Amino acid sequence: MTANTIAINQLMDKFDGHHSVWLFGYGSLIYKADFPYLQRRPASIAGWTRRFWQGSHDHRGTPEAPGRVVTLIEEAGAICHGMAYLITPEVFTHLDHREKNGYLRLAIPITFEDGEVEGLVYIATPDNIAFLGAASEQDIAAHIARSAGPSGPNSDYLNHLASALRELGRHDQHVFDIERHLAALRAAPSE
Repeated sequence: MTANTIAINQLMDKFDGHHSVWLFGYGSLIYKADFPYLQRRPASIAGWTRRFWQGSHDHRGTPEAPGRVVTLIEEAGAICHGMAYLITPEVFTHLDHREKNGYLRLAIPITFEDGEVEGLVYIATPDNIAFLGAASEQDIAAHIARSAGPSGPNSDYLNHLASALRELGRHDQHVFDIERHLAALRAAPSE
């Protein structure tokens, strides 16, 4: 699949005719809502886990040296916590551009404290050319430490995400382990 998914996402018609739809954010969408929304609420999705397995050629890296950002990987029994936004369909144009580097709009059940709704999420699936795949948390931290792109250092993305998860009162071992390894790399004397 091409890295630029704008045209593919524009074909998704699941929510055509809806005045609003819930969007689930699990990465930078938790802390960087650069779009208008009607409501914002903590939420979760079941059967998915957050992983720093997606390359970022356009925000936290470059085509020659992609950074690492999160996507969702299916995992039985997993719960991924994040933030949901009630948006109008007009926001899709902005989001499709923001998430164009391999992410596809998918319909998904979103769980709130008081119930569940059908909404959507952007997921970078393993068949997109920007997908980097699994690596140890230590190797991911080293990759993040050396990456930067038009949106700034890759480490800012990791640190903002870790802080946002703490603010939500949610623990994510994968994210926090990478954060710990990155801090150790920065504290180590350079050779």
